Amino acid sequence: MKPGSRSQFYDRFFLWLFVVAAVLVAAVVMAIIAIVAKQGFQTFGSVNPLELHFSTNWAPPEHFGALSFIVGSLAITFLAIVLGGPLGLAGAIFLAKVAPQSVRQVMRPATDLFVGIPSVVYGFIGLTVLKPVLQKIFGGSGFGLLLAGLILGIMILPTVISISEDAIRSVPRRLEMASYALGATRLQTIARVLVPAALPGIVTAFILAMARAIGETMAVAMLIGNAPQMPKSLFTPTATLTTEIVLEMGNTPFGSPWNNALFYMAFILLAISLGMILLIRLVVQRRVTAE
Repeated sequence: MKPGSRSQFYDRFFLWLFVVAAVLVAAVVMAIIAIVAKQGFQTFGSVNPLELHFSTNWAPPEHFGALSFIVGSLAITFLAIVLGGPLGLAGAIFLAKVAPQSVRQVMRPATDLFVGIPSVVYGFIGLTVLKPVLQKIFGGSGFGLLLAGLILGIMILPTVISISEDAIRSVPRRLEMASYALGATRLQTIARVLVPAALPGIVTAFILAMARAIGETMAVAMLIGNAPQMPKSLFTPTATLTTEIVLEMGNTPFGSPWNNALFYMAFILLAISLGMILLIRLVVQRRVTAE
């Protein structure tokens, strides 16, 4: 085989290899969505859709009100991003524009290592360290949205820090220098030039962190209390879609209304995650268009 033809063969081979891999990945994702949706929508053969979406009475096999789980998932995600988002952004700014290079070389790998810590470890730390502190300060059992939200806020820090830092460092150097040339201080340059210029990347980091938080199961199951009731305060034991699915899926006969309802709750999680991915693509597309 001639060198030129051999190169063309390799090019075509790897091109088709990548195409097949992309098709397989897309097929697997679509199959998961189809299976979960098919099984989940069978719920409505025996359960009133209004009850499932707008009732808080979860008492299978008679009542399947999942509103408290939906609200719990959204509330804990919002709380996690409120607690962890600003702290992660501050850490990203520090690593990108304030920290010396020697500090960044240590802190950035250390931050990335947090991703590899199992969620059950975070949950155990929450039980043994944070829960007694919250009990001492606020009383009660300590379980609830605040305890789980604090741990989730810590868990999403690596996502917010790494992506936000990359976004800030990708801002053209000339914008920063122009700000300094006009007499702006470092704080003014960061707040009025760098952060607005990197805003699409920062928004992407926050959305990915929210997707990470809403899909978390083990740490939340250990800390939230797992009570099928609407959260009335930050210290009310409640449950989320993920925790209820993992706690009850193994005890339900496949194909039963109870089992189908859990599949439908999983479909709701998939829909929320896909919506966040589409939102990220919209943000990136607007950034490309603006450039």
